[in-house]
Amino acid sequence: MNLEQLRAFVEVARLGNFTRAAERLHLAQPSLSRQITTLEQDLGAELFHRARRGSTLTTAGESLLPLARRMLADAESVRRELAELAGLQRGRVRLGATPTLCISLVAEVFAAFHAAHPAIELHISEHGSRRLLDELSRGELDLALITTSGAASADRFTVTPLLVEELVVISSSSTPPITERDAIPLADMAALPQVVFSPAYDLRATTDAAFRTAGLTPAAIVEGAEMDAVLRFVERGLGVAIVPAMVLIERPGLRSVRLVEPTLARTISVARPADIAPTAAVEVMQRTITRTATDLAEASGATMRLAPPA
Repeated sequence: MNLEQLRAFVEVARLGNFTRAAERLHLAQPSLSRQITTLEQDLGAELFHRARRGSTLTTAGESLLPLARRMLADAESVRRELAELAGLQRGRVRLGATPTLCISLVAEVFAAFHAAHPAIELHISEHGSRRLLDELSRGELDLALITTSGAASADRFTVTPLLVEELVVISSSSTPPITERDAIPLADMAALPQVVFSPAYDLRATTDAAFRTAGLTPAAIVEGAEMDAVLRFVERGLGVAIVPAMVLIERPGLRSVRLVEPTLARTISVARPADIAPTAAVEVMQRTITRTATDLAEASGATMRLAPPA
């Protein structure tokens, strides 16, 4: 018994006619008939009642049909799975992410993905969310991790929310805590010397809007810094900063406290073009991102949670 014989049997059973089944399978009718005859000999039972007007299943044929369909479906599933594995022996994934995600979530994702699929080239583009969506629409990226999805139109992008992450206040672990409580109000935060991000950061727009809404003016001691510089300046004790909770991964030189009144949070989503079918490598990368985000949410406590479906 082989898959060609089973495929021939299922097609004759479906059409009830050897000639039409041979045409659908692109076989000569004598070849198809030999396959069915050989299958019947192997099984020791006739599978069809043959007549001039067509062929109908015998009792043995009716018993075999669901089994044959299942075996063919299983074989197709194995074929797709092996093809996907073969596809991951070479190729590339182009991922875009915001700076805060590059030093946290992306680092964890790339480590896990590369360990499992070392032959796949990984490319990273580090920019703000709107710039990443532009690159995605121009075909320069396969996936983008973004923190603002308002510009992501549904007809151009498929956007999947991953995490809702709180913004926290960080300070140097080598200096006294900025508060004895487990949270600090935004009004108290405004009076502390702050290291402030570049205006190009989505995060800067969020914090500026919060201070403006509260009628507060933050005390900036350093302004216009990039993410790595902000973290380094805070570690050195220059001031405090408002950052996503995720950037504290493996940062023993920093301590954090939750921000309240109001609590600020951002939604992290993964976006991809809506009109382009992803490659196997891109699909696996997106699953790796989702799995890593889930692990981070479970380990983070109160500052991170899985986002509700869009």
